[in-house]
Amino acid sequence: MRQAIIFKSPWGWIGISETTKGIDALVLPKASRRDVLSELRLSEAELVKNRKSPRLQKAQTQLVSYLAGTRRSFDLPLDISQGTMFQQKVWQVLRRISYGRLRSYRWVAIRVGGKQYARAVGNAVGANPMPIIIPCHRVVAHDASLGGFSGGLPTKRRLLTLEGTLVELRPSRT
Repeated sequence: MRQAIIFKSPWGWIGISETTKGIDALVLPKASRRDVLSELRLSEAELVKNRKSPRLQKAQTQLVSYLAGTRRSFDLPLDISQGTMFQQKVWQVLRRISYGRLRSYRWVAIRVGGKQYARAVGNAVGANPMPIIIPCHRVVAHDASLGGFSGGLPTKRRLLTLEGTLVELRPSRT
């Protein structure tokens, strides 16, 4: 069974869902609640109305603290079973990138099999179902440019600014 919460944060509307195994999706801040519900691919009936599960409550609290700049890591059980074995391997590597650090797609690729997999790593990073919790925003291009981000480059810039790392990128490339 899958359930979810949607809540308003200072950054916008956010959604988090879980399975019995753990958190399985995070929808980055959107302008409307409806946009989040659509991206979660859930019906209104599947949302937790009155009593949030302890796990969803913990995820919401940790995420709000992170966005406020008072938390640097997440301590949540995750369900990454929807990914391929390669994606899961990439997502595990991403989880080891510390707050305030940047890594390149090539750096990740070397850790999952070789630098020749950098493009495949980019695809796996783009398929990350839990951005921020699995910190794909900390992955940038090898030439120190911003790279891509499933939540859009303005959100990536904002996250990197929050963590103090945007200044490490080449100014003409951000």
